[in-house]
Amino acid sequence: MAKEPKPEKDPKDAAAPKAEKPAKQPKGDKPEKGEKASKGEKPAKGDKESKGKGKEKRATEPFVPVPPPRLQVKYEKEILPALAEKLGRKNRNALPKLQKIVLNMGVGEATQEKKFLESAVDAMGQIAGQKPVQTLSRQAVSAFRLRENMPIGCMVTLRKQRMYEFLDRLISIALPRVRDFRGINRNAFDGNGNYSLGLSEQLVFPELNPDKFLRVQGMNIAIVVSNSTNDESRELLSMMGMPFQAVETAGGKNK
Repeated sequence: MAKEPKPEKDPKDAAAPKAEKPAKQPKGDKPEKGEKASKGEKPAKGDKESKGKGKEKRATEPFVPVPPPRLQVKYEKEILPALAEKLGRKNRNALPKLQKIVLNMGVGEATQEKKFLESAVDAMGQIAGQKPVQTLSRQAVSAFRLRENMPIGCMVTLRKQRMYEFLDRLISIALPRVRDFRGINRNAFDGNGNYSLGLSEQLVFPELNPDKFLRVQGMNIAIVVSNSTNDESRELLSMMGMPFQAVETAGGKNK
């Protein structure tokens, strides 16, 4: 038997061809090999302008050294030659020299109120220009409610430029502000040329705000002098301007 002819497919029934995908939009011209895509114009490598603003300021601003304290300049240029001539010593290392100044505050009421010690530490930090160290008790005393290793005061040690700067403020500003001041004791030396001075009130230093520090707190000041005796240290401090008490002669006149 002859095969029946297959019916012809209707073109409408034929599957529609797939729609062509749209062409990708170009992202832009790719940089050539070795070149980086720039998010913005960057200065060339090695250009000084590519450095940060802080570095530019450092490069443009010249460094100005801090001038030495005026008392230190006076000591090196005027006092040392005068001492060498008066003591008859040619070697400058054998002359009396300021080694350090130690400030000490004892706060006995810190055993009951810690805020008194915090106030003393704050005041000493403003006076000295550096952070003080809290001192601890060495032994327990039950009568004073004191335990061992309990914070009971503060101290600070000044050397070099801060030492000269503090001594200058003490001589020219603080001591003249003491009430009824008539000079400091001439004999408060320890036998080795070191001098000790006591202040009953810390507000003689103008750095402190009297509205903030209402509690009166005294302090001890120890001036350590090397290569010296009592008389030599007294002569050195007198040349620096330390206002010692006048000496009364037999006739009743001050000298």
